[in-house]
Amino acid sequence: MQDPNDSRFVETGFPSLQWEEDDLPTRPMPMHERPLQARIDHEMAIIAERHIRIALAIEKFWGHRDCVEYLQKLIMSGGHQDGQNRIGFKSEVVSALINLAALHQVEE
Repeated sequence: MQDPNDSRFVETGFPSLQWEEDDLPTRPMPMHERPLQARIDHEMAIIAERHIRIALAIEKFWGHRDCVEYLQKLIMSGGHQDGQNRIGFKSEVVSALINLAALHQVEE
């Protein structure tokens, strides 16, 4: 392994894997640090990509007391209300539904 302090060390052209203090403001923002609405929009986009009707229904319920109950029913039933057998949602959709339930705040 080469010593970076060695004068013979030649840089490969790849950026350093170490964060410099000046670089911190430009790093990608982790999801938990994003504003609430940005997190909600991200989860809704995941659902809308595969299940547009469900995404529209969630938008209609959003902010109401029944929204979390609706999200929980979707997670538990897999989307069917009439008792038909269903394989269920893809894991990223279930994750988005769970995250939305956690992010939901009732607007009084």
